[in-house]
This record gives sequence, C-alpha cells and structure tokens, in this order.
Amino acid sequence: MSETNFVDYVKIFCKSGDGGAGSSHLLRAKFVPKGGPDGGDGGRGGHVILKVNPQLWTLIHLKYKKHIRAGHGQPGRGHCATGADGKDVVIEVPTGTVIKREYEDIPLVELTEDQSEYILCTGGKGGLGNRHFATPTRQTPRYAQPGLPGEEGWFVLELKLLADVGLVGLPNAGKSTLLSVVSAARPKIADYPFTTLVPNLGVVALSDHRSFIMADIPGIIEGAHKGKGLGLRFLRHIERNSMLLFLVPADSPNIMEEYRTLLNELQQHNPELVDKQHMLVVTKADLLDEQEEKEKSKQIPPSLPSLFVSSVTSKNISQLKESIWKVLSNPL
Repeated sequence: MSETNFVDYVKIFCKSGDGGAGSSHLLRAKFVPKGGPDGGDGGRGGHVILKVNPQLWTLIHLKYKKHIRAGHGQPGRGHCATGADGKDVVIEVPTGTVIKREYEDIPLVELTEDQSEYILCTGGKGGLGNRHFATPTRQTPRYAQPGLPGEEGWFVLELKLLADVGLVGLPNAGKSTLLSVVSAARPKIADYPFTTLVPNLGVVALSDHRSFIMADIPGIIEGAHKGKGLGLRFLRHIERNSMLLFLVPADSPNIMEEYRTLLNELQQHNPELVDKQHMLVVTKADLLDEQEEKEKSKQIPPSLPSLFVSSVTSKNISQLKESIWKVLSNPL
C-alpha cells in the first residue's frame, strides 16, 4: 500500500437530518365544508450510518470530506399524508475502525465484523400532525408538532488493523524483510531507520490450505509511548493482534536489553499488550557463525520462546511459520 494512501486517523463533522413538521391541515371537500383535522405527520430526518466495507483498508476517502450531512424529513400534508423521510447517508469504513466523540477517550463503537452497521447520528423524529390532538372538546386543533432537530458533532475515526500476528521491533530490525519473505507483500526495504512509514499486511500461506495475516508495524523507539519517533501513532495497530513477534537483529549488542525495551514501550502504552502470546525472533542470523549463535542464545531465558532466523538464507523460516500457526491454533 502506498504510504501516501494509508490514512488511519480522520476527524469528521456529522449531522443527521431534522424531522419534518407535522401538518395542521383541516379537511375541506365539496360536501364536507367543516371537516375535521387531517394533517399528516412529518417525515423522519435521515441517519448518518457507518457501515463496514471489507474491501477498504484505509480512511483516505474521508480525509478531504470533513462535513457529512443527511437529508431533512419532509413536512406532513393534508389527507393524513406523512412526509417523506430524509435521505440516509452511509459512510463506508474498513474493518477494525474505532469511533469516538471528539475529546473523549471511550469509544462509541468498534466495528470489527464485515458488513456491520452503526447509526452514528440518529435523524430527528418527525412532528405529529394535528389529527393526533383532536379531543371531544377540541375537535379542530389548528396546531401540530414541529420536527425534532437531528444530532450533530465532531467524531474521530481511528483504524486498528486486524491481523493475527504483529511484528514489533526497533528500526532496521528486519521486520519488512521478514514479511516480504514469508508472504507476497512487498513493503519498502532499505538500510536506514524508519523505512516503513505505514503498517503493511501480508498473508502467510502454509501447507494444507492454512494461512494467517501478518502485520509489519513501523519501528518503535525507546520513548514511543511518550510520542517519540513513529511508535505512538502506530502502537494501536498492535492491540488487535493475537500474537506478537519481537524482532531483534543478531548484531544487537544485547538481545535481551533490546527485547525489554520493546516490552516496556508496549506496557507503557497498554499493559494488556504484554499479556499477549509472543515470541522473540532473532533476525539476520546469517551474520553469525555457529559458535556466535550459541553464545547469543545463552542470553535468552529458556522460558522465553525464541528462534534465530535469516530472511536472506531462509534459515528456520518454515519452522517460524509452523511455530506461529501452533500458537494461533491453541490460544491461551
């Protein structure tokens, strides 16, 4: 996906339609000179509706459309005719979209299922016509209800990618290279920090028609939870991953220290992230000889699942995919 096309945060103003006014019409016909009230009700204002479109992967279509308004309900008419309802507006969003009111932290809803819908702004109710107010003592009321106004407000839409496995690591840890090797995804790869500026998704295929989705998250640096680097913007994409792979390059001076740095950033952002099943993957293992790999592996506690891999030589790549599948198939 092009970096310029990936938008995972937008703020929009939405207003539903106002309800139509009720009619205060009195029946007048050739042989009924003094008929009773026959004013119809006003129509409902149009809703603003969010609907999941599984074909969408970004919120870019809403980036330049800041104001969205639904149609107003039509007023009622004589002969008990109800006014037409206002036209609903349907906003299509990707799977995994979170909706909040501006300046509020608690989400209104999280749309995680295909074709699911949510009424963001309810249309105003149409007013009642004067026929509803006739009584034995007041048989020809000449008043009706006005329609109720629609709802309006500013809303924040955030996209959290839905993936089975998330790749977490410092810049240049080999995340994009690994994703390109295990899937058909072709993320931008270069030997400098922050090559990946947007999350990338890839489908990892195994034998017997098995597969899972892997997400390459832009590099996290120490202090990301405070807004440093790019991490704060993309940490939320990790929240929905079933499993996390902590990637540390084999040439790192201290593998466990780098691993603990990553773990700490996730914990500071959201303590629940550290409870996810995870695995330490030491990348660029082709840089090590057999003796160096043994020395590096001694740094890693036996209780921490780990694996040395190389995207260049494909070392342990098949084993890594099978290990991931085993975890995904047997969640905690």
